[in-house]
Amino acid sequence: MAPQRFHEQFDHIQRAMPDVALALGPYDDDTAHFLYEKGVVLARDGEEARVVEDTVRAHFTATEGLVPDHVRRDGPHTNRTGVTRIRIGDPTEGTDTVPHALRALREAEDRQGRRLVGRNHVVHIAVNACPSDEPVPVPRTQPPNPAAAEGRYDADSAARVLVLDTGLVHDHRDYPLLAHTTGDTQPAETDADGVLRQYSGHGTFIAGILAAVAPNTNVTVRNTMNDAGAILESEFGARLFEAVDEDGWPDIISLSAGTTTEGADGLIGLEAFMRALRERRTLLVAAAGNNSSNARFWPAAYAGLPEYEDSVVSVGALSADGESEACFSNHGPWVRVFAPGERLTSALTGFAAPVPYVYQHSTYDACRFGFDYSCTCQFPRHTGALSEGRESTGAKPHQVMFDGLAQWSGTSFATPVVAGLVAARMTAYQERDPRAARDRLLASATHRAEVRGARVTVLRPPTWRPAPVVDPAVPV
Repeated sequence: MAPQRFHEQFDHIQRAMPDVALALGPYDDDTAHFLYEKGVVLARDGEEARVVEDTVRAHFTATEGLVPDHVRRDGPHTNRTGVTRIRIGDPTEGTDTVPHALRALREAEDRQGRRLVGRNHVVHIAVNACPSDEPVPVPRTQPPNPAAAEGRYDADSAARVLVLDTGLVHDHRDYPLLAHTTGDTQPAETDADGVLRQYSGHGTFIAGILAAVAPNTNVTVRNTMNDAGAILESEFGARLFEAVDEDGWPDIISLSAGTTTEGADGLIGLEAFMRALRERRTLLVAAAGNNSSNARFWPAAYAGLPEYEDSVVSVGALSADGESEACFSNHGPWVRVFAPGERLTSALTGFAAPVPYVYQHSTYDACRFGFDYSCTCQFPRHTGALSEGRESTGAKPHQVMFDGLAQWSGTSFATPVVAGLVAARMTAYQERDPRAARDRLLASATHRAEVRGARVTVLRPPTWRPAPVVDPAVPV
């Protein structure tokens, strides 16, 4: 992927997490960027944590001259994730000790026959550190896309969907499709100047898509990732458990967040939750990410592991015409299904009052991933506040007004399309098992698309319509 936006977002997330020293993971043509906590590794509780701690302490004392106190566990273990944070050195000193620690542990891992340690990754919503685009205002006279499906809401028979994202905007119930949506409101939608914060409305937009595709659905939105849409892996597993403890295990979890890693391994911080998920009937529908890469994006990539393929569906995004993948969408055999995810229309705010938004990223002259169609990299033309070199040119960031609806792109939004279709299948056929509903839905899918030479399964809601061709030269 083109790294410019990733670096812009790194700065944005670091400002939102001022007490956490963040670092950039390795990047090359085959591996997507990721963020992680500097100077910290994660290990499983118990004997494995002790092995990691002792190995790292011995290595750094012998090779780096660090005193033993530089390697220590950060506080007692207090949650069900089964993970211990081990601090290595002082991250304020400038040198990141994590890569050295990982190399020192390879021999111990070889002896144990399994991975013992991992970075403490930043898990982010899937338009955050891998952004596709930013929302575009849509007149409230324009219908949502997907449009509302036929059917009525019945609390007793409705499927239960839990959305873990940013919270709901305070006036979300002014949007008719969200009249019965419940959950957390987002604590700070706007900044001190009354300007909409970046990614405010992300969870609301997702809930609007779900309600349109599956009207007979109880949607609960939890404000799991309020700080710049990002959370540390060590905290994320605990927040997942908190959500299902508070609301009960739902039929479906819609998750538009994740991270890549350095290799093909999953996230140590999510292992306990994923094992618990596997034993339930809940289906996790997860975004494949927007790096335009085949690098696995977790937890969506658990769909590619035999032990989790029944409990996870990974979702890629189709282009606006629905015929091929969107330029930004991740891909590969671990991505199980593709759905519309470019230029969808849903609720960003309620209808209480218009609210301004200042663009954070600039558009590109050509697709940053090398595609030749009129993609979201180029449309609509605008200058962003975070863009490198903007101040030297004197260009002012573009500001727009949102009055309810927005058009937005990303695997973030293809995900609730699939979650909604599974929920709609459950209520239409009185299916009690969401995984069985998923299987029958995919088995009945008639659409296919070609993605990087492979024919992939495609799900399109009956009420979805291709977006019109746009002129990239037209400004916001």
